[in-house]
Amino acid sequence: MTNPIPDRIQKTVLPNGLRVLTETIKTVRSLSVGIWVKTGSRHETEEQAGITHFLEHMLFKGTEQRSAYDIARSMEAVGGYLNAFTSPELTCYYARCLDSELDTALDVLTDMVLHSSFPEEEIEKEKKVVLEEMKMYRDNPEDFVFEEFHKQLFMPHPLGRPIIGYESTVNAFDRKNLFEYIEQQYHPSNVIIAVTGNAGHEEVLALVEKYFQPVDRPYQINGDVPVTEYNPTKVVLKKPIEQTHFILGNRCLSAMDPNRFKLLLANTVLGSGMSSRLHQNIREKYGYCYHIQSFMEAFRDSGIFGIYAGTDRQYVDHMRELILAELTRLKEELIPQNELDEAKSQLKGKLLLAQESMSNRMTRLAKSEVFYDRYITLDELVAEIDGADAKQIRDLCNTCFIEEDLSETILMPEHLSE
Repeated sequence: MTNPIPDRIQKTVLPNGLRVLTETIKTVRSLSVGIWVKTGSRHETEEQAGITHFLEHMLFKGTEQRSAYDIARSMEAVGGYLNAFTSPELTCYYARCLDSELDTALDVLTDMVLHSSFPEEEIEKEKKVVLEEMKMYRDNPEDFVFEEFHKQLFMPHPLGRPIIGYESTVNAFDRKNLFEYIEQQYHPSNVIIAVTGNAGHEEVLALVEKYFQPVDRPYQINGDVPVTEYNPTKVVLKKPIEQTHFILGNRCLSAMDPNRFKLLLANTVLGSGMSSRLHQNIREKYGYCYHIQSFMEAFRDSGIFGIYAGTDRQYVDHMRELILAELTRLKEELIPQNELDEAKSQLKGKLLLAQESMSNRMTRLAKSEVFYDRYITLDELVAEIDGADAKQIRDLCNTCFIEEDLSETILMPEHLSE
């Protein structure tokens, strides 16, 4: 049984399929406004690799009414903030501003999404920008090893490709490609507008109906490509760096899996924060690394669980043994009640502290709709966390942490032997 939706949360589905979500918080003077498109790198063909991210960049480069400078200035001139991001399954364009600037925020964001002009000279300039962004990621060992780990877990599926794409695909993009992708993916039925802060639902709805008037056109939204079979592998890579970067993990629970909060609790105990087992038993006890953590990433139909650490090459083998021992401990022993209670408090504390941020609330509002087609209340989340017991978590760990299913990615200094 679900908890009733609070009165401050409202939703309207317009005749064209566009969903408008609001969370009214009258005790603040700010707003977070987001236009969410249910498209990401996993919806691209091989030839389109990186186009979702490139399109995100290009929407800031001018519309029929605004120059790139006008767009950048629109929010900053009134003390606000404008940005965007691309993920494997979503693209979001968002603004943070004073409550008095709701009209401006929705005007600018909808103008970008509906009326970008994609000047040829801007496309060519932005290609250079994105290629520099690629170099930046390649130069960062942590970014590089995580990208390789994703590739290892999912290729040849699109989830294994870098969100940013490849030099060859980005260099091939033109205006026609961008307009075609807009027509494919940016249909109102694939879009959510979410607003959190000091604004009423009817006020937001009136502005959305005023500004979001897309051209009626045929469309065919690219759906999720089913994930391919997973086969664990070990990959060793080399670059001219000083530290060895190590990831051990596998495919795991999706965002839709009812056991995700049990896994989140296991993740908290294992490697979230300085009190976690990995931090205490590897960094504090042996001094093998500066940073070690476990992590989760969830998609609509799959997910990732992994452990990352940066260490010296000579410690990798012993550190792997210690990590595997901690995973075995989770599979064989019940988490002591006091440790489990602390993990639950940690998760619930993070949820409640996130409520202080309008941006976090707006993101949770939109993602609830994207993944579950309804608002998931805090009471539901807390009940899921509180309802998990040590035996359930141990049983889940036995299905998720099978040693033979773990993949390994190692990025090591190139001047050292394997």
